[in-house]
Amino acid sequence: SGMSWSWGWASAGSSILAEFGTLHLEFLHLSELSGNPVFAEKASFSHLDVMNIRKVLNKVEKPQGLYPNFLSPVTGNWVQHHVSIGGLGDSFYEYLIKSWLMSDKKDSEAKKMYDDALEAIEKNLVKKSAGGLTYIAEWRGGILDHKMGHLACFSGGMIALGAEHAGEEKKQHYMDLAAEITHTCHESYARSDTKLGPEAFRFDTGSEAMATRLSERYYILRPEVVESYLYMWRLTHEPKYRQWGWEAVKALEKHCRVEAGFSGIRDVYSTTPIHDNMQQSFFLAETLKYLYLLFCEDDVLSLDDWVFNTEAHPLPI
Repeated sequence: SGMSWSWGWASAGSSILAEFGTLHLEFLHLSELSGNPVFAEKASFSHLDVMNIRKVLNKVEKPQGLYPNFLSPVTGNWVQHHVSIGGLGDSFYEYLIKSWLMSDKKDSEAKKMYDDALEAIEKNLVKKSAGGLTYIAEWRGGILDHKMGHLACFSGGMIALGAEHAGEEKKQHYMDLAAEITHTCHESYARSDTKLGPEAFRFDTGSEAMATRLSERYYILRPEVVESYLYMWRLTHEPKYRQWGWEAVKALEKHCRVEAGFSGIRDVYSTTPIHDNMQQSFFLAETLKYLYLLFCEDDVLSLDDWVFNTEAHPLPI
């Protein structure tokens, strides 16, 4: 409609990091295809002050080097100091490293922002549980919430993708971190009765990598965990990632397949799950595509030639 909406729930009309930070790949490619620079310019300019969105983010003061999820489109300042690698923040981070890759490694500003952001995340948010599981906590005004959302589980794949291009001294460190996070996300699946992971899982009550709240026990066919399996497989070729992917396939078949397609389930800890009667669009776009690619040869949509946007649509490098 050409009208812009700032939804009320978004912290009093704020702009959301994952939304304004997740335009680069598509709009740059659109400009390339159409020969019209306007799209690339739109991704780079915000309506705040016709300044590059990225320049605004580079310049604005970041608490502990972290990017909060809400920014005021009026003042250009952060609205709340809530930081999450899951919902509201997630794709902003992956688009920094992916912008650099898609530019054939010429967009050095994006790479530096990614490196700095990951350093801040590791310093402030990455924790190890008593049981030895590495996870990424959420941050609310300096107080850690020891919970990880299913949405944050894409980060294993992102960190592995970035590790490929880190300096030699950092490469192994980041590959190890990526493997640990992916392992934790697999545990959230392995510890449920359906072998599917909950919407969010916690590390604060003695039980680990499990949902402790009724409102977080559902699974809506989300792709993020199998997305990390794909990247880890492509970059390490360790057979366990294909085994874990196959576990997910079997669980989807067993618990989510219904007569007309696949459905989310309301409680991953129930062996007779109740279906929510919804097949989300990302199930086809992402979940099945990542699973399919996990069992393909590496030259099918090779990571050397393609970058996947946040909904798994391949864009050429």
